Amino acid sequence: MSKSEKKEGTDITIREMGLVPTRESEGGELRDLMFFSVNGFPCPTLQNPSDHFLRTTYKDFDEDIERGGSNGKKPIEEVIDMLINSYKSSDNFQQVLIQVAGICEQGGGALMEKKRSHASFVTQCIVLTKRSFVNTYRDLGYNSVEPKCSMLMFVASYLTFMAISGFPSFVEDMKVFQRERLKWLYGTAYYITGLQNDIQHFTYYILVLLTCMMMVESLMMIVASIIPNFRMGIILGAGIQGLMILGEGFFRKPHSMPKLFWNYPLYNIAFHKYAFQGLYKNEFEGVKFHVLEGGRRHMITGEYILKHKYWQVEMGYSKWVDLSILLGMMVLYRILFLVIIKCIEKFRPAIRAFMSSSQRKRRKQKVMVNPNATPLHEATI
Repeated sequence: MSKSEKKEGTDITIREMGLVPTRESEGGELRDLMFFSVNGFPCPTLQNPSDHFLRTTYKDFDEDIERGGSNGKKPIEEVIDMLINSYKSSDNFQQVLIQVAGICEQGGGALMEKKRSHASFVTQCIVLTKRSFVNTYRDLGYNSVEPKCSMLMFVASYLTFMAISGFPSFVEDMKVFQRERLKWLYGTAYYITGLQNDIQHFTYYILVLLTCMMMVESLMMIVASIIPNFRMGIILGAGIQGLMILGEGFFRKPHSMPKLFWNYPLYNIAFHKYAFQGLYKNEFEGVKFHVLEGGRRHMITGEYILKHKYWQVEMGYSKWVDLSILLGMMVLYRILFLVIIKCIEKFRPAIRAFMSSSQRKRRKQKVMVNPNATPLHEATI
């Protein structure tokens, strides 16, 4: 007997014994308790009868029942067989057969043979989508503080993180730039999450986003100037940004970070810190929220949320200072990129000369060690 057949037999037994609750069966629970007690499976005093019925007849609880074999419990298969045989020999079973025969005589046999139909894939998607929208509309938590903070953190960190995709094309541009530079051709060259939708807040949001994108591009320019290799540059750039994201103060609050490396200097030099703190100030300053704590509803300010409750944001300066710091870091990255390019142009010939001279010395040492050795080109001839 396969598992599906056993499960189907168990379900049929449960339905035939009246375990499925109906409006017409008052006192059905008491009748079921008596039926199980007569067959040697009484319900414990402090246990829910429904749980007792499931644990006694359902396959998922087979291991629990078999482990209790030493305590007088029987395997689930034997329990199901006993209950089925007992029910078939009862008066209730005969009454059910009479009722089924009467339904068949009235032309309801087709209904008894008809298989249960399942909803189509399209119907399931429509129903589940509608239910999700209803839950979202009714749940006040979707308009709370945490979803907004998470969305702003995503914009400041992960969305700008994808700017490293410009690294391959920039490596190719670097090669062209270096050739043309040596030839003296030229010189040195929001609304779905409920955010505030007025023009001032939206403009600041766009400015921070564009500045972060330019920051990432500047960072990858520095990486490309040091490591002009596609895969290694992607790995190094992603690693640097990953460390900055971990130390920006979102995943772990600044006061709880280890002082060495994570707080000083990583937290203070990560541009993500100033990006998401500026976005948080732009969203929560001057706003009040109704929260439910301890069964009581009260109001808190956005400044309190930023400084004490959630993110420990530095409130000693405005959001425009954060944007100014981002712009300054972007300029600093560009200057650092220019310095690295100049240094490479100046020291690369010296490094190549040193490498070539060291290779010549090694070759001379090999010849001096064995001067009578036959050269490789003569040996092949």
